[in-house]
Amino acid sequence: MLRPPESGVAPSRRLFLGSVLGALPTAALADPAASVSAPRRLPARLLPVPATASPALRAAIGAPFPPGWDSIPRDAAGWRALQAQSAATVAPHLPALRQHLKVQVEATRIAGVPAFVITPEDLPAANRDRLLVHLHGGGYVLYPGEAGAGEGMMMAGYGRFRVVSIDYRMAPDFPFPAALDDSTAVWRALAARHDPRRMAIFGASAGGGLTLALILRARAEGLPLPAAIAPGTPWCDLAGAGDSLRANEFVDNVLVSADGWVGAAARLYANGRDLRDPLISPIYGDFAGFPPAILTSGTRDLLLSDTVRAHRRLRQAGVEAVLQVFEGQSHAQYLLPGVPETQEAFAEIALFFQRHLA
Repeated sequence: MLRPPESGVAPSRRLFLGSVLGALPTAALADPAASVSAPRRLPARLLPVPATASPALRAAIGAPFPPGWDSIPRDAAGWRALQAQSAATVAPHLPALRQHLKVQVEATRIAGVPAFVITPEDLPAANRDRLLVHLHGGGYVLYPGEAGAGEGMMMAGYGRFRVVSIDYRMAPDFPFPAALDDSTAVWRALAARHDPRRMAIFGASAGGGLTLALILRARAEGLPLPAAIAPGTPWCDLAGAGDSLRANEFVDNVLVSADGWVGAAARLYANGRDLRDPLISPIYGDFAGFPPAILTSGTRDLLLSDTVRAHRRLRQAGVEAVLQVFEGQSHAQYLLPGVPETQEAFAEIALFFQRHLA
């Protein structure tokens, strides 16, 4: 039997406690483990575009689902066609993006891996000995070549850092561990030439998950770790756990649903491996000793739970970690050019790096 609140408890607190406890089934109070909640049936409803986002972002929030989100290629040729289409879609916009951000992009190879060195026209003296490493998103299958370097250009332009964006190998021809092998090889080479205390690693979506996996791999191999990391909306649980995968299903107008191409991409990348392997899904790894981290997501992001869970795992491991969540944004929409929230997100990340890089 529950005791009534003690007389010293404020009336407002007694009312709050009563409302919470009154909403719980009696069986759950007696033995929470004995009560398994059934799925909640939600009424059909219209979801308005929030007036609390900027006008530029509201246009993106109100956009329809992307065509082909639920089209899953049937074979390797189909995945290659989707990969080529992703690059062809982005390529025409890259010259304007470079000009807008005032960055120079140079193709190179590091440790045999293709990469792009991105340098802002105005590189502050404080950042001349600093270097950021970028791992791009795209489900480990999309945005090959310079098409994957757009986020790196934004970090270089908004944060005014020199950035190396890694064009790692991808599925279907190069599934796990190719992306991680390439990223590790480039990190090893760069950390041998530069002071890791002046370096950071960042990336969104698959690039965010790969950032966390790279830290696990580098720590296991005894490589130096960067001074900070910025996993944005990290795809760190390819096994598909997490509340927002259902709570934000068909709310997110970028990924839409894990039952679309993105869920199939997880299986394609894993190539028969256990999806809970920490180097595939780093949320199942040990985050002890990780560098300070800043994580970014949005309230409509299908991977909001991946981001929140990674943040909590870092904090539970005693790691300094900051979480920024933007109003109304679907998956990785903090990468939209020309949106005030994008500049704000990168300003926060840049400030975090400024504080932690020597």
